[in-house]
Amino acid sequence: MDFSLDTCGRRRCLLLLYLFVLEAAANCHNPEGRENIVLTTEALLLNTFPEGIGVTLECANGYVKESGSEVISCTDGKWTEPDLICKKKDCGLPQPQPHMHFDTSGGTLFGAVIKVTCDKGYDISGLSHKHCLSKGWNGKSTCEIVTCEEPAEVTNGRSRWDGQGEPEYGQVINFVCDEGYILVGPTSIMCTETGEYNSEPPKCQGVTTEDRITTTIATTPAPSTQAASTSTASSATSTAHQEKHVTTSATPTVSPSARGGRDIFTAEDKATTANVTSTASFQDKHDGTVITNSDTGYMNVIASVIGISLVTCIVVYFLHKFLLRKKGSANGTVPIS
Repeated sequence: MDFSLDTCGRRRCLLLLYLFVLEAAANCHNPEGRENIVLTTEALLLNTFPEGIGVTLECANGYVKESGSEVISCTDGKWTEPDLICKKKDCGLPQPQPHMHFDTSGGTLFGAVIKVTCDKGYDISGLSHKHCLSKGWNGKSTCEIVTCEEPAEVTNGRSRWDGQGEPEYGQVINFVCDEGYILVGPTSIMCTETGEYNSEPPKCQGVTTEDRITTTIATTPAPSTQAASTSTASSATSTAHQEKHVTTSATPTVSPSARGGRDIFTAEDKATTANVTSTASFQDKHDGTVITNSDTGYMNVIASVIGISLVTCIVVYFLHKFLLRKKGSANGTVPIS
């Protein structure tokens, strides 16, 4: 009897051991994820995976489902093959902002990095690069306009510009001087993209007497070439006309009067002298007009002509006097001095 019980007990133990082995063989091992595929939080909390149980998979961080099923099952102690396909998330183009540009040559998928740039005259405030993460583009940045410091005050002058606060890129500042001063330098300066002005501010310099004379001469219109040529031609013509009358008067008519052979001029001589005087006066008057709008060279020429004319008249006078004396001596008369 004792033998039978012992035998029965052994059989029972063997049966229980067999059933345990069968049950253990039917369970699946812990499931594992694959590239871009991971277990859900619920699946990770399970300790055993018996026959027929199913667990859920999901795409990894930064990936999204493209196709397939997320569930796998334990069958005959093995997990069914997952057919879930995940792809990288596309962050798309960043939200546009004023005066901002993005370099997306590296793509816009998960993990991509793009560069942020601003228009000319604007600076980046914030991050200069953006990263595509699982929740989208990270980092904030804006483009702010470049400003310049207010220009220094100009002594004896002032600046004028339309704006408030500091001058911004592209704005122009004009300068004016107080009465009695002139502007030396640029009349305006502009704020550039570097935050500096394109030129130094001007200065206001006091006006001197020399500056006034220079300004007056600079504003007086110069005579044209044609007018100068005409004046020169007129002067030459007048000079030739004057020389003609002087040559004519070189042989005056002597009066046949017997009053001791006195040195007197006839009516013709007076007319000739008057003609010479009138011509010289006309020449002087005409030359005065030329001198007004000509340079020092014209004045020297006219002075030379007048000097030669005076010398010629003196020579003619003394020659005439000499001839009268000689003629009186030949007639036996003594000329009166």
